[in-house]
Amino acid sequence: MTVTGRLELVAFDARDIEKLAAFYAELAGWDIVRKESDWITLRTGDGQEIAFQLAPDHVAPRWPGQELPQQVHLDLQVDGIEAAAERAIDLGATRLSDGASWITLADPAGHPFDLCQKDGVGPVMGLFAVTIDAPDSLALARFYADLLGMDVTYEGPEGALIAGDGKSVMFQQVSGYNPPRWPDPARPQQAHLDILVDDLDTGEARALELGASRLDGGGEQVRIFADPAGHPFCLTR
Repeated sequence: MTVTGRLELVAFDARDIEKLAAFYAELAGWDIVRKESDWITLRTGDGQEIAFQLAPDHVAPRWPGQELPQQVHLDLQVDGIEAAAERAIDLGATRLSDGASWITLADPAGHPFDLCQKDGVGPVMGLFAVTIDAPDSLALARFYADLLGMDVTYEGPEGALIAGDGKSVMFQQVSGYNPPRWPDPARPQQAHLDILVDDLDTGEARALELGASRLDGGGEQVRIFADPAGHPFCLTR
């Protein structure tokens, strides 16, 4: 398998990134490792990174419908989801739904996330996966697996999972999927992936070969694309 890029992080849009970063840092026990006026990065206990990008025109998703869909969410692992959910609500989250072993909430910017039960997790929450909505979860999983040199480790009716280099990305099967149309404010992205490459020309050629589309914007160090399901992502050097 040709490894084109390496997953650096997922970045969520928000009007108030200070508030959102503080929410996750307090809830999950993660550390703020980079802080700028338009960008804040947190690092999880196992070294993964989550960023928050200033988006003054951010439109919050309206879970669970597809009018303003979530597009991307985090699956967080914790021992004791009920207590964690109560703590999240005290910090500004909103409870949305309960599952067999998870609780779905919305963070202060409106992004849904799941608290998933895992016995034995310490006080620092684990990031199981970044989960991306898709009309064809297996096809999108294969796209990113080929782009990132990761393996498809699970496929089922609810979605597909890729893993590698200590990171996991889940692709959730969604009926009536409504893709973002970046940068249209009426159909905004909610989040995007940043992918590190050694050479932007080589990375672009590979992404296009696999089915991505080039989008406007970027610069000398960054190029912007849409994956086959319409989610924007960045190749960065």
